[in-house]
Amino acid sequence: MARQHPNITPRHRKLSEKERQILQAPVFVHVATINPDGSPHASAVWVDIDGDDIILNTAEGRTKALNLARDPRVSISVLDPNNPYRNVSIHGRVVEALSEEEDAGEGINRLSKKYIGQDVYPYRAPGERRVQYRVRVEAVSGWGSD
Repeated sequence: MARQHPNITPRHRKLSEKERQILQAPVFVHVATINPDGSPHASAVWVDIDGDDIILNTAEGRTKALNLARDPRVSISVLDPNNPYRNVSIHGRVVEALSEEEDAGEGINRLSKKYIGQDVYPYRAPGERRVQYRVRVEAVSGWGSD
């Protein structure tokens, strides 16, 4: 049996307190979804955390939104802003999608406040409608130690 490198965190199902702290900070994460042809699509996004779930927000019609409507599986990667040699990798599944009226519009404003200090997200395109996803964490692993 191969030995695991000592800096690789054992795979687990719940976020540790340190992992939660990283996600609560205004850090960019990379979210991977699955394209119709099975290839990955990755994009950098803002995120929030609610309980044990991760909250994503995007505009309707974007590749990420189209992919998640078809296949709820996601993979998320984030670096610790205080130690770029520590990363967290999360596999999860969308368990809820909210429309603009159901809280996605306010959700992007909350993220705007967290990331750029503005109460209202200033980069909306005319007619843009937001969609917000609740991602249930299924597995967590990473590189580096707490």
